Amino acid sequence: MNTEISQIADVEVEIVRKTIKNLHIGCYPPEGRVRVAAPLGMTNEAIRIAVLTRMQWIKRKQSQFLKQERQAVRKFVSGETHFLFGRSLRLDVQRWDKKVHRIAQQGSDRLVIRVPRDSTPVQMRGWMDAWLKAKLRAYAAPRVSFWADRLKRSPHKWGIRPMKTKWGSCNSEKRIVWLNSELAKKPERMIDYVILHELAHLVSSRHDSSFTEVLDRELPRWRGIRNELNALPLPAWVADRDSL
Repeated sequence: MNTEISQIADVEVEIVRKTIKNLHIGCYPPEGRVRVAAPLGMTNEAIRIAVLTRMQWIKRKQSQFLKQERQAVRKFVSGETHFLFGRSLRLDVQRWDKKVHRIAQQGSDRLVIRVPRDSTPVQMRGWMDAWLKAKLRAYAAPRVSFWADRLKRSPHKWGIRPMKTKWGSCNSEKRIVWLNSELAKKPERMIDYVILHELAHLVSSRHDSSFTEVLDRELPRWRGIRNELNALPLPAWVADRDSL
């Protein structure tokens, strides 16, 4: 695999040559970075023509991304709004003399974090990320099993990690599925969609008719859910994000 940067029309394009059969053009937030995955044998001229053919779409996506709302940077002070499974929670920071931290949801709208007195926002962010990841794992585990049973396709391994360009990924050859840790903040229906989307790649590695048939059959509303997910505010730290 090798990467090069090319100027096509007035757009900077990252071209990645890979051992794939078909060319893929992606346009990613926050500013509409254009990335092309091309077969190893494809000529520069063929890539240029393909990008020019999609230029109207690229410009439209770039305009949408620039207008898309960004989440405010969290400072981890009392009164801030944080999210768990799409529900807003008001943060209550309590400092104590113990050397351990505790995070717990109280009621339907309050999130309490108890931390050592000298804790920094960076430390609190790390603790919160770990707590959210655990919450996401607890929710996702039975849903992975449910969809795997429905599709009769089980991953050899699945996990959760920060991802800058995708809500999820699937290595269909190794049968490994990853979920973006940011999904802990999104409504359950969106998490469910991402899980199904990735497991459907164990039926077909491509976004072809076989893949789409799985989603249409198992989750008829998937297109609307996908659009909802991709329209949500971008995380403040995100440099890029792909859509599903």
